[in-house]
Order: sequence, then structure tokens, then C-alpha cells
Amino acid sequence: MTSFPFTNAFKRWLLSALVLIAAGSANAGIFEDEEARKAILELRQKVESFRKESDQKLVDQAKQHSDEISQLRRSLLELQNQLEVSNAELAKLRGQGEQLQRQHLDASKSLDERIRKVEPIKVSMDGLEFLAEAAEKKSFETALAVFRKGDFAEAQTAFNDFLTRNAQSGYVPAAFFWLGNAQFISKDYKAALQSFRKLVAQAPAYQRIPEALLAMANCQLELKDTKGARKTLEHILEQYPRSEAADAAKERLARLK
Repeated sequence: MTSFPFTNAFKRWLLSALVLIAAGSANAGIFEDEEARKAILELRQKVESFRKESDQKLVDQAKQHSDEISQLRRSLLELQNQLEVSNAELAKLRGQGEQLQRQHLDASKSLDERIRKVEPIKVSMDGLEFLAEAAEKKSFETALAVFRKGDFAEAQTAFNDFLTRNAQSGYVPAAFFWLGNAQFISKDYKAALQSFRKLVAQAPAYQRIPEALLAMANCQLELKDTKGARKTLEHILEQYPRSEAADAAKERLARLK
């Protein structure tokens, strides 16, 4: 068994015992040898017993300390595991929070887009101001883009479709104007004349009316309706004398004489 340091009390007791042994040795003549041996054996047994008791106490204390340390380690390990679980849960909650935030932003954007699609848009075009829905505005602008691209046949289809779907739209005058131009360029003079006439009849306040009247006169000339063309040109001079269309109307009337 591993030896442990003696306590001060044990040392004092041992010193006294040794003194007694020494004293007994000096007076050996007084006691019988057998009694001396018994006394020595008894003393040794007491010393050994005391040493064992002291060693056992130290062992017990060491074991107790070892158990306490083991318990502390287990507690620390458990605490560490709980901390890791808490961190994992926190990371999960943070991820869920970020996901909810993204969903909220996406929902807000989607709602804003729906609102923009539903809310009328204020439009100002060619002297007219009106409200239009987003889809309505996009449909007209798409048709106009086709016209400007030079695809006049497709532009006619696009404007006719727009007028069919949006008969009450503020874009109607502009749609008739550009439809008539696409038809005129395509040499469909009868159709162009009809489109310009509808424009003049439905939107007399439209800013491009003088241009539309001049285009009507051109259609009439192409259709050999000189009388009708003359009448239309004179109407331009009477109603819109300061317009650019009036200057062109004067030139055409001069050629007709």
C-alpha cells in the first residue's frame, strides 16, 4: 500500500513510544525478556494499526475528492451539452426568423405589385389626362412599340385588339390615330379613313385632331375622292388655322386648283 505522511499527533505519539522503548531497553534488566517482547509487539501493533487508520482516512479522503471531481466533470459536461443544444435551438430560431422576414418581404412585394396592378395610373397623353389600369397601359404601349418597330400589320392587330378590350379607355383616341396610320402605310386607305373618322367623332378635343383630318384628306385623295378631300382640307383651315396641319392643307388645296 502506498505510504502517506503522518500527522503531527501521530508523530508525537510515535516519539513518546520510542522514548518508552528506549527507556525499556535501558532497564532491560528489570523486566523479563518475554514481557519486554510482548510490550514491543503490542506497541508495534498499535503503531501499525494507527498507521493503517491514517492511511485509510487519507484513501477515503482521496476517494471522496475523486468522486467530487468526477461529479463536477459530469456536471460540466452536462452543462456543455445543454449549451450546445441551446445554441442549436437558437440558430434554428434565428433561421426561422430570417425565413419569416424573407416571407414577409416577399408578401409585401407581392401585395405592392397587386396594389399597383389594381390601382389606376394617372396618364397624360396628347392633351388628355385620364386614369388607366396597369394592364391597360401595358397593352397600349406594347402595340405602339410594335408600330414603331415598323411591323405595321402586327401593329394593326395589336391596336384592334386593344380597342376591342378597352372600348372606354382614355387611350382610345391615340389607339385610333396610330391604327389609322398603320393602315394608311399598309395602303388600306378605306380602313384608315374609317379609323380617322372615328377618332374625330369620339375625341374632338384630342390634340392630334388636325393631323387626323389631314390624314383623312390624304386617304380621300388616294381613293380619288377629290371633292371630299377638298372639303376636309378646308375644314382644317377653318377650325385649326394656326396648326402645322393647316400649312400642309394650304399646299394641297393649291395643287388641287
